[in-house]
Amino acid sequence: MTSVSHLLAFAGLILLGAMSPGPDFAMVVRRSAISGRTHGMAAAAGIAAGVSAWALAAALGVAALFEVAPVAFTVVRVVGAGYLVFLGVGALRAARRPGGPESLPLSGAGRADGLWVPFREGLLCNVLNPKVAVFFVALLPQFFPADAGLTDGLALSAVAVVVTAAWFVTVANLVAAFRRVLARPAVRRAVDALTGTVLIGLGVRLALTTAR
Repeated sequence: MTSVSHLLAFAGLILLGAMSPGPDFAMVVRRSAISGRTHGMAAAAGIAAGVSAWALAAALGVAALFEVAPVAFTVVRVVGAGYLVFLGVGALRAARRPGGPESLPLSGAGRADGLWVPFREGLLCNVLNPKVAVFFVALLPQFFPADAGLTDGLALSAVAVVVTAAWFVTVANLVAAFRRVLARPAVRRAVDALTGTVLIGLGVRLALTTAR
């Protein structure tokens, strides 16, 4: 059984990974600044769901497929890169539109879609990112005891989900606290432009990534 000290060490590494600047952070910041705390938290929930998918896949040995079948890594990488570029282009288009902070959500969908859109964006941002899978494939085995079983994998996966969700929910609430300033048209357009540029850059970077 995985010890408490191992769980805490694992949680610390997951937190450091979550805090690293990336598409997840950019997405939660923009959703919270433009659409408010609830939408930011919905994006955070989607990100946590994506993390749970890859963590479980790594715990069950499924994600290790990338090591023996590079084509699988390539397919997910290309699709994920395309999705990030798609989101980035949507944000840049929103930056060019005059009006209030709710003129255009990240995916271009209307507010009628409710919280599903930000949740879906967070989920797909992780599920379509093979680097998340590689991260868990490399990390999880190091925290497995000699007699590791399914319970140990599930425990580590749960820790990863809780830590990730806690971090991005915190980010969503902090950003939302300044929404009155961030939601001003000029600031909103700047947030859109910066987010779009970051997402496109990350998409291109992901597209150029090779399996290791």
